[in-house]
Amino acid sequence: MARLIILDTETTGFDPNEGHRIVEIGCVELIDMRQGESRQWYINPEREIPQEAIEIHGITNEKVQDSPLFANIAREFLEFLGEGQLAAHNASFDLRFLNAELERCGRPAIAPERAIDTVTLARRKFPGSPASLDALCKRFGIDNSQRTYHGALLDAHLLAEVYVELAGGAQFRLSFETAAPTTAGSAARRAQPPIPRPTRPRRSWPIPPDEEKLHAAYLEKLQKESGDCVWLRLEPPAVS
Repeated sequence: MARLIILDTETTGFDPNEGHRIVEIGCVELIDMRQGESRQWYINPEREIPQEAIEIHGITNEKVQDSPLFANIAREFLEFLGEGQLAAHNASFDLRFLNAELERCGRPAIAPERAIDTVTLARRKFPGSPASLDALCKRFGIDNSQRTYHGALLDAHLLAEVYVELAGGAQFRLSFETAAPTTAGSAARRAQPPIPRPTRPRRSWPIPPDEEKLHAAYLEKLQKESGDCVWLRLEPPAVS
């Protein structure tokens, strides 16, 4: 059973080295490419949230003033992550903030190699095309109409659908089970009627006798030179 955690964070700014902190974490579990449990934590950043950040994610100082500190949710957060693979859009940004918070409360950092960056995946798959979350939702037909603000849990849910599409769609295994589609993009494709394909009668490709003799002579030459011609050993040609 393959388990992957899609995660996203919202913050007070762009750089933890400048004192910026996390205000929201959203996580969505994927098990064998199907969405499982999700978690969301609002966090008191112990500092003012700048207006320019509020305009991006809509999280105000009043909204998180009674929320727990990161140190109070760190254990629950790490237990939900487990030891498996993680994925995030621009993963280095999220890991910088998460590891700064973990260091602040005396916990081990998350290793960078655990995190898959979906921006990198998208740019490899669609070179030269926009790789933002909104652009990928549009490409795969994923409904992001509720994304009036950047919210960590909402973005993690959208990214989970995008990740499945980047990985080849939900039906990546041979399976006879019937299940509801997990992504809007996959659902839209399955809703389309099958394209009729023409059938053609099987054709035979007879070998002219002179070519068959030349082929047999070549195999005999290989047999003499190498001492063991595998084609003669498996199916000796008939020479008329």
